[in-house]
Amino acid sequence: MIAETWDVMTYRDGMDQLDPSTLNTVLAESRAYDPDAYTAADVERALASDDCSLEDFKALLSPAAEPYLEEIAAKAQAITRARFGNSVCLFTPLYIANYCDNGCVYCGFNCSNHIKRGALSHDELIRELDTIAATGLEDILILTGESERMSNVQWIGEAIKLAAERFTTVGIEIYPANVADYKYLHECGADFVTVFQETYDPAKYAEVHLRGNKRSLPYRFYAQERALMGGFRGAGFGALLGLSDNFRKDAFATGLHIELTQQKFPEADLAISVPRIRPFVNEDETNVKEQLSDAVHETQLLQIMCAQRIYHPQLSMTISTREREGFRDAAVGICATKISAGVHTDVGGHTEAQANEAETDAQFDINDPRSVSQVHAALLAHGLQPVYSDFIHVD
Repeated sequence: MIAETWDVMTYRDGMDQLDPSTLNTVLAESRAYDPDAYTAADVERALASDDCSLEDFKALLSPAAEPYLEEIAAKAQAITRARFGNSVCLFTPLYIANYCDNGCVYCGFNCSNHIKRGALSHDELIRELDTIAATGLEDILILTGESERMSNVQWIGEAIKLAAERFTTVGIEIYPANVADYKYLHECGADFVTVFQETYDPAKYAEVHLRGNKRSLPYRFYAQERALMGGFRGAGFGALLGLSDNFRKDAFATGLHIELTQQKFPEADLAISVPRIRPFVNEDETNVKEQLSDAVHETQLLQIMCAQRIYHPQLSMTISTREREGFRDAAVGICATKISAGVHTDVGGHTEAQANEAETDAQFDINDPRSVSQVHAALLAHGLQPVYSDFIHVD
């Protein structure tokens, strides 16, 4: 694929632009952060502190902290239990379309990737929503590929209205939008938005986002703020760990991004996800293996999750089906507070008989295919309490 040449630090016409100070701070602090500069003494000081400072957070993310994983996990677990008890919220994603106009070398929905694409019809959408609701879930995440051309805001809004009739919490994970569009989607019934920055390294961002609106790093960076300005109750953040050459820097930038956004919107319910790169359809046809850094190991992922918990005690944290069953069960026992179940990353997929004549291809391969009832049982077996709704609407 031939990359577009416009600067990733710029906006395209029609994109809402916000004050750049938060972005400038995150990028400057991330550039200055040297994970290898921290020592065992720094880690021990961070573990002994009652309040985790930014410097403590940096130390807990560093390679020097790896030998202290048991102590870090114990501290994170104590914070999680004090803040959230033993409750873990369940949800499931529903992909309603997989059209995309972006050229992201690491994603199965890449616009140049030759996959089966499609979108749910009105009847198919209702059937999917009813099937999911029958499992008892009350929290759903509506997803599309990032194509405003093929999945416009009005169409997504109609899907949200149908979901809001059946679920207590309706989240969305779509292309970044302007404030007015987020306001409309909120009025339709969505109250939570998730947007992954993927990487906070501008050079790597340009290298892996070759075309489409996603190439604008600042527009994506401020998506959560625009959604909150549009009335959304909460917003989720995350970097795709392993995408940049230094996943610790991306983890640090994510934590700081959340912190600065929370300062601007103190009443907002902010959350974090910690996804890692997964295989996808036709990945061997791209040069993705050459583009990406070495894999992030499970112990390193757990270290990052625990450091985020210690730095952000109040944060909801999601562990996705990108991870294997055993790791997910361990994570919710330590620091994660939200877990997906009954997951499909193709369009629809929750009903046994899809009305679509041709199946669509998935965004990535999942690593934990358990149903809602199986995840529910596993949580109980680990002494945890499955929760199907962690938010109550009060008129």
